[in-house]
Amino acid sequence: MSRRRKSRHTPEEEHENLDRWLVSYADFITLLFAFFVVMYALSSLNEGKFRVLSESLSVAFRGVLTDPGAIIVGGPPIAPPVIAPAPPASAKEVDDARGERRSKMRNMARDIMDALAPLVREGKVRVLETSRGVTVEINDSVLFAPGQARLEALSVSALEAVATVLAGSDYPITIEGHTDNIPINTVQFPSNWELSAMRATTVLRLFADVGVDPNNLTAIGYGEQRPVESNFTVEGRARNRRVSILIDSVAPEAPSEVLDELTARPGRFP
Repeated sequence: MSRRRKSRHTPEEEHENLDRWLVSYADFITLLFAFFVVMYALSSLNEGKFRVLSESLSVAFRGVLTDPGAIIVGGPPIAPPVIAPAPPASAKEVDDARGERRSKMRNMARDIMDALAPLVREGKVRVLETSRGVTVEINDSVLFAPGQARLEALSVSALEAVATVLAGSDYPITIEGHTDNIPINTVQFPSNWELSAMRATTVLRLFADVGVDPNNLTAIGYGEQRPVESNFTVEGRARNRRVSILIDSVAPEAPSEVLDELTARPGRFP
C-alpha cells in the first residue's frame, strides 16, 4: 500500500504567499494618491506654491536645499528673468509735456473763438478751458429750428469754420446734444433723448465731411439730463438747449480685459 506523499508547503505558508500581493497593491495606491495630490497642487498653482513644491521635491529626491529665488523642475536652479522697469519720467519732462498740451489747446481755443467771434460777442457761443481740454458750447437757436435736427443754413458756415480748426488735430472729440425739460413726442423724435442724439450726430457728420478724422469723433445725446441752468425760467431753458463740443487733450488709455486679470488671480476661476 503506497503512502500518500506529503505536500511541500504547509497551509500557513500557502496563505502567506497569497497575501503578498496586498503589499504591492498598497504601494500602488499610495503612489496614485501622491500623483493626484501633485496634480491638484499644479491645477491651482501660483508662484509661492510652485516654489514651495519645487523645493520640497528637490529636498525629497536629491537631498539638497535650493536658493529661495530659484525655480527648479527636475534640473538645476534657474533664476527667474529680471525685467528692468522703464525709468519713470522726470518731473521736468512731465511738466514740459503738460505745458505743451496746454499751449496747443489754448491756441486751438483762440482759433475757434476767432472763427465764431460774432456769435461769441452775442453770447450764443462759449469757449471754456478745462483740465482735460477745451469745450465749445453753442446755443441750439444758432444751429436748429425748435424741435428739429436739421442745421440752419446760417449755422453751417460757422460749424465748418470750427471743423477746419479741428481737422488738423488728432485729439478725441465728443459732440454732446442737450435739451431743456419740455417734452417732445413726434413721429421722428418720441422724446428728448432722440432729439439730442440726432442733433449731435448731425454736427458729427458735418465735421467728418469737412475733414475731421471720423475715428476721433463721438456723438452723445443727453436729453434734459445735464442742465447748466434752471429749467424754471425761459432764459435757463434757452441756456440748456445747446450742443457741446469737447476736445480732449488726454489720449485714452489702452483697454485691458478684466477677465484676463481675474483669471490671473489664484482661486478666482476653475
